[in-house]
Amino acid sequence: MALGLDHPITDVCLLVGDLDRSIEFYEKIGFRLRRRNEGFADFDAAGTTLALWESKHLAEHVGFPAAGAERRVHKVMTAFRVDSPDIVDTVHAELVEKGVTVLAPPKVYEWNAYCLYFSDPDGNTWEVYAWQEQGPYGAGIPPKNKDL
Repeated sequence: MALGLDHPITDVCLLVGDLDRSIEFYEKIGFRLRRRNEGFADFDAAGTTLALWESKHLAEHVGFPAAGAERRVHKVMTAFRVDSPDIVDTVHAELVEKGVTVLAPPKVYEWNAYCLYFSDPDGNTWEVYAWQEQGPYGAGIPPKNKDL
């Protein structure tokens, strides 16, 4: 069995310090809460489940600590691909209006994507991006800088 080839990724689970604070954040940016239990919640997310698991609950019930869960270390970034740079700009304006921490405002990057970066209350990094009209590098378009 080839796990990554035979089965789609269906869930992304973020380890969080304060479940109530995180639920409030994700509802604020447009996720709909589907289920909530002690120390755990999940949301419908257009074909994927976004789950939140309180790190102390994980340690108590599964038997191992969430490595570095209380430190703000960027190890994983979750992304939304949208259809156009205009949508990235609209999302940016909405996030700013809602008081979300924007890590980097929208701009065009060398890999030919227009990207916005923000974080949740636990420092998890999110990206909202749209490919430029020419599409992503690696899709037959050579990068301007051959070192990329």
